[in-house]
Amino acid sequence: MMFTLITGASMGIGEALAHEFADKGHNLVLVARSGDKLRALAKEIRQKRRVEVEICVEDLSEAESPTRVYEFCRRHNATVGVLVNCAGLSHAGDFDLIPFDKLEEIMMVNMMAMTRLTRLFLSDMIDMKHGVIINVASLGGLQGIPGLGLYSATKSFVMTLSEALYMELKGKGVKVIAVCPGFIATSFFERAGHNAANIRLPISGTDVVVKAVFKGLKKNRIWVFPTLIDTVLAFSQRAVSRKIVIRVASFFAAVKDGL
Repeated sequence: MMFTLITGASMGIGEALAHEFADKGHNLVLVARSGDKLRALAKEIRQKRRVEVEICVEDLSEAESPTRVYEFCRRHNATVGVLVNCAGLSHAGDFDLIPFDKLEEIMMVNMMAMTRLTRLFLSDMIDMKHGVIINVASLGGLQGIPGLGLYSATKSFVMTLSEALYMELKGKGVKVIAVCPGFIATSFFERAGHNAANIRLPISGTDVVVKAVFKGLKKNRIWVFPTLIDTVLAFSQRAVSRKIVIRVASFFAAVKDGL
């Protein structure tokens, strides 16, 4: 049976995508480390839609967790046709003050888990000559952001790997897309220690990202910027120096103002 697998499904963009895919008739494998939230979400979706929902409680900061997720799907006869790498972490503050355990946790979740899950499920997709990989990156991946340096670096990794795979997989039946939202109204900021009240750009709802994902897939885009402001900021970088780009990003994110 075909399934859509979504990491970071217990909240925010991941949760919103879970609802949308269920509305479109997709069976789901929901992955996150919060078992209670996953069970509540699965129950809600099953009550609203006639789809299969499996939950896989995993902490993606653990090196072997992607393999356990893959094996979970095999045990449950869940063939993954759509992989949504949505799990992500951040930490607001100067790089030299990030605790080493937090530094490694962010890199494991944002880069290694995404990479390993993609590699594990990609072979099956190529064999089927069908598949979709949706990587949730960030507008922050276009440049380093002072106070969010590690986060922006990990999202740059997601964007560049996605565009390389987009070209590698042409003709193999597998689509790859990197979704690059700006500021989205979720609990992400609070968990990262980033005071959202200081941000100098509009904060959009998760529905904006969901719509952009499906529009981007339909138009076969590599990168997707959900709002007009995101698009303008992305393409305006071509006209100014990198120093200005970094300063502008720092001003809009206002991380320093929120610490």
